[in-house]
Amino acid sequence: MSRTSTFLTEELNAYVAEKFNGEDVFLSELQKEAAEAGIPAISIAPEQAAFLQVLLKSINAKRVIEIGSLAGYSAIAMARVLPSNGKLIACEINPEYCKFIRRKSREAFLDHIIEVREGPALATLESLGSSDAPVEFDLAFIDADKPNYLRYFEALFPMIRKGGLIVGDNALAWGHVHEPQPDFEPNNVAALRAFNDLIASHSGMLATLVPLGDGMVIGLKL
Repeated sequence: MSRTSTFLTEELNAYVAEKFNGEDVFLSELQKEAAEAGIPAISIAPEQAAFLQVLLKSINAKRVIEIGSLAGYSAIAMARVLPSNGKLIACEINPEYCKFIRRKSREAFLDHIIEVREGPALATLESLGSSDAPVEFDLAFIDADKPNYLRYFEALFPMIRKGGLIVGDNALAWGHVHEPQPDFEPNNVAALRAFNDLIASHSGMLATLVPLGDGMVIGLKL
């Protein structure tokens, strides 16, 4: 048998999205409300939500941190599969987005799990890292400003337990990650390439890239 890959066409991508979809009516309505509130429509794809849920269940995750929560779509999707005593810290810099996430978390009956931290994520991470009680997470999901991905990784790595995961979205950089000098979003593409390179070569991680949505790079802490 050939060992070549099967590349996703629009039809194959639609098949994956239909069969492995983590979105329900609540999340669909959340997207509509977010758009009406002027929140950019740049959340993860429904098939990525399902994949994150599988990852969380597979490692028996209880503590999650998300860098860049936007309207709370991915935070709510992930919180749904955490145990009742689980915790998801949602880091979001925009105060209006934070209000939106808190409201939707209450409506989803997940406000006992989702804790919204308003402000720059790096400041939140510094606060967590300097607290008296050790902070340890099972999974960190990074989906924020691309130039800071490396800094987020550096701050998060000590906080991830052995066997835990760091997941970064937009690993394919809107289809331009392979281009040495892209015309589209060159600074963001360069930042994502550097992030991918770091995780792929990090001696403390076992890594892969899953081409769902705009791609998710995953590093398991050894």
